[in-house]
Amino acid sequence: MLVKNILAEKSGELITASPGTSLDEGMKLLIEHGIACLLVTDDNEKLVGIVSDRDIFKKVYETKGEYHKLRLEDIMTSALIVGLPTDKIANIAWIMEKNYIRHIPIVEGDKLIGIVSERDIIKHQTDKIEIENRYLTTYMEDIHHRDMSGDQ
Repeated sequence: MLVKNILAEKSGELITASPGTSLDEGMKLLIEHGIACLLVTDDNEKLVGIVSDRDIFKKVYETKGEYHKLRLEDIMTSALIVGLPTDKIANIAWIMEKNYIRHIPIVEGDKLIGIVSERDIIKHQTDKIEIENRYLTTYMEDIHHRDMSGDQ
């Protein structure tokens, strides 16, 4: 399966913020939308960074609670790993594992078009296993039925 297939199944808007967004506002966006990372875009909606809940937790701890003056640009990761809509899901999963990341923004040219999370990967793998199990169960039931009826 390709990334574009997962993106087509996802609903909802992409939650983005500007680099100048306060860390407090960034936390509010994460909580309100029930998400674990923010995509940071410039005025032209070009992806310039990503901030995860882990990045925020780390900064809150490091500053001993004195983080209220910080902006997303102060803590965002700007050396981005991105995917393409034509990437295979297995490749995205491998990239996540090797880089210890939970989200990969998906771009087409300079345009941000989506994000793939660990949860998306797990859902895809679970759906695939369920389909395979259903197929194997049907196959085994058919074999058993033929054996019981004497059909060859």
